[in-house]
Amino acid sequence: MITVLVVDDDFMVARIHRGFVERVDGFEVLGTANSGEQALTAIRELRPDLVLLDLYLPDTFGIDLIAQLRSAQPDCDILVITAAREADAVRGAVRQGVVNYLLKPFGFEDLRSRLQQYARQRASVPDQVTSQADVDRVLTPTRPAGNRLPKGLSQETAELVSTALKAADSLSAAECAEQVGLSRVSARRYLEFFCTRNQAVVALRYGSTGRPERRYRWHA
Repeated sequence: MITVLVVDDDFMVARIHRGFVERVDGFEVLGTANSGEQALTAIRELRPDLVLLDLYLPDTFGIDLIAQLRSAQPDCDILVITAAREADAVRGAVRQGVVNYLLKPFGFEDLRSRLQQYARQRASVPDQVTSQADVDRVLTPTRPAGNRLPKGLSQETAELVSTALKAADSLSAAECAEQVGLSRVSARRYLEFFCTRNQAVVALRYGSTGRPERRYRWHA
């Protein structure tokens, strides 16, 4: 059983995230915290394997808290869950060795897939490393085939597109491109990919003149 501490400044959001985690087989939530100070106290007392860490805390920025959490519990891993989309925040989290970075708002399936990926990676560490292949399996965990993206699409950009789509009633490829910072053609490739996965649906909107507009809506 992988034990988890949920850290979020909003106690209602923390409760929702706790409920998400407890629906995933193999994971158990030991407690929640709503500030950096509470998180440090909880990690010393509960000794979790994994911390779901919000970055916008009332008394500190989450990136600055990671080293303190690891000092209190050296064996814990960190999965960031945040609305922070700034490149500096993402780079800072990567430098701190987080296991994943999930943008709010997200749904249960988004978190479940990342928890399952973490569990696979954790289980892939052998008791004794005997070859380079053992190391490679740990550093490059495989994703289930159904989750692999087509060539030319990146997981990070797909997450940005899905986040924009979830936050809107519907989006055209042009609107999505403007929000995410892509070309319209690239945005449409991601949107159409989500449709092939049945995670999004597309409908035609007819105007008075010209070709109908394709509008996408998150469906998963």
